[in-house]
Amino acid sequence: MKILVIGDSCKDVFVYGTCERLCPDAPVPVFIPAHKKENRGMAGNVYQNLLSLKVEVDLITNDSEITKTRYIDEKTNHMVIRVDSGEEKIKQIEHMESFPYADYDAIVISDYDKGFLLEDDIEYISQQHQTVFLDTKKLLGDWAVHINFIKINETEYNKTQHLTKNKDWYRKKLIVTQGSKGCAYGDNVFPVNKVEIKDSAGAGDTFLAALVYQYILLEGDIIGAITFANACATLVVQQRGVNTIDVF
Repeated sequence: MKILVIGDSCKDVFVYGTCERLCPDAPVPVFIPAHKKENRGMAGNVYQNLLSLKVEVDLITNDSEITKTRYIDEKTNHMVIRVDSGEEKIKQIEHMESFPYADYDAIVISDYDKGFLLEDDIEYISQQHQTVFLDTKKLLGDWAVHINFIKINETEYNKTQHLTKNKDWYRKKLIVTQGSKGCAYGDNVFPVNKVEIKDSAGAGDTFLAALVYQYILLEGDIIGAITFANACATLVVQQRGVNTIDVF
């Protein structure tokens, strides 16, 4: 199995510490950092999850670095603030016509809408391979008609459904993740086991990686792939920070 991931990536930084008092000159908590965890995020997290599943995978992503730094109270696991930087430096993807699409079993587009991929870019990529998965923050439109499966979360679905609800192609492709409720595909809802959720950051990336992996492994069984992806996402949300899934 060989997969190509295309999309914008970042560095996820989790700074854990304590918040035990308020600042004397402003009504904000005083955060005292204790330790830090760093890992690849966004498309980089999809890539890392596929690696953890023992897949041969390549990543095409932005050269400049986006950083998302979360400051978290270790006792309560409450995020005090998130600080993002580097988005203004992202340049649009180049030389797409030279990518060896045919060398891969599937193409995964992980589009966080930071400027690396435009709608026309995604449309072009989707026409280069017979098996293409998309996760996007963009509002959906006919530019996504050639995608095989589109994974978005419930919030993204609510924002975009008015644009595509009357389009037949849309209903057959859309997989909507719904957090602790599982996910919806077609007229079916696929529930997940109830667990203690410590951090949902990156769970959608894990779901996407597991979905594509199992879809190829099961030779096109999307229902089996959704079941596996649900199980993988359920495991990672029980850990703090962004985590990858090991084979189980």
